[in-house]
Amino acid sequence: MYPIADSNSVIYIYMTNHFIGIGKYIPTEKISNLFFEEHQFFNEQGEILDQNNATISHKLKQITGIEERRYARKDQVTSDLGYMAAASAITNANIDAETIDYIIFAHNFGDVKHDTIQSDMVPSLAARVKNLLKIQNPYCVAYDVIFGCPGWVEGVIQANAFIKAGLAKRCLVIGAETLSRVVDEHDRDTMIYADGAGAAILEASTNNKGIQAHLSASYANEEKDYLFFGKSYNSEKCPNTKYIKMYGRKIYEFALSRVPLAMKKCVDDSTYNIDDISKIVIHQANEKMDEAIVKRFYSLYDQDVPKNIMPMNIHKLGNSSVATIPILLKMIMDNDLENHQINEGDVVLFASVGAGMNINTFIYQF
Repeated sequence: MYPIADSNSVIYIYMTNHFIGIGKYIPTEKISNLFFEEHQFFNEQGEILDQNNATISHKLKQITGIEERRYARKDQVTSDLGYMAAASAITNANIDAETIDYIIFAHNFGDVKHDTIQSDMVPSLAARVKNLLKIQNPYCVAYDVIFGCPGWVEGVIQANAFIKAGLAKRCLVIGAETLSRVVDEHDRDTMIYADGAGAAILEASTNNKGIQAHLSASYANEEKDYLFFGKSYNSEKCPNTKYIKMYGRKIYEFALSRVPLAMKKCVDDSTYNIDDISKIVIHQANEKMDEAIVKRFYSLYDQDVPKNIMPMNIHKLGNSSVATIPILLKMIMDNDLENHQINEGDVVLFASVGAGMNINTFIYQF
């Protein structure tokens, strides 16, 4: 809400902010599960896994749904992918890039060049995208968000706050990652991760469409170590080189206990009810986990999960962290997913969970 004052009183007007352009960049390098057939996988204790790689791949597909993922080309880094998605969103919005007040870039590992181990985050990736977009306006503020997989959603929530506070009229929010550059080739979890980028442009709505309610939370006691940077499972590799690591079972249990409650609180704090929800756009982390989250969410209302409520693309694109939700949204808007459309007036619930451990969610009316 924001106040409009006249000589006699102050009247409060409810304002929402909506997407005017959405873009994505899906890398061209397709990596099937067969790519990992020659990998040698170890457990946390540095012992070679008993199962052969074909069995590991089969179980991975059963649990996560992943049969293919995308990797960036060798000459690309995260900011390149973010730029492509941002340019796509600007074209989709049909706006002048010089009118953007904020560029918010969500990622977690910066630019990591192929065959290197060093993360490059100075200057910010947002500044690099601003440069690539050739934006001259010095008052277009560019900064990065490090918030785990929920980073893009958090960027949208921040942009929404900037606009409502009168600090901006138009914001570009990017989510991009090249997780293929920070994985341990001897850890079977490597097969989950992927590269990609998505972006959206947010501005004030004149018809109350857009973001209706939102919620964010951080759990940073023992949960902070569920996702971390650790040494390779192959003890012969340099112990000072770190890779993305996770305690999958703990993350699964955390997500299942916490995310549905956050989603419910967001719905209950809004003007909508559970029956108004047309789609749930959730971070593409793990097919079985996402299905369990949504099932638990509906069980909180003593309801069964409606048919076609949760679109997914993890089967072909893997888990690209901050990029999964904007890529998925763009694919739905472009009618690229069978049996999944978003129509005018639809109410969509967005939700994500990831390193921190962080959770966020928002309700959006199209």
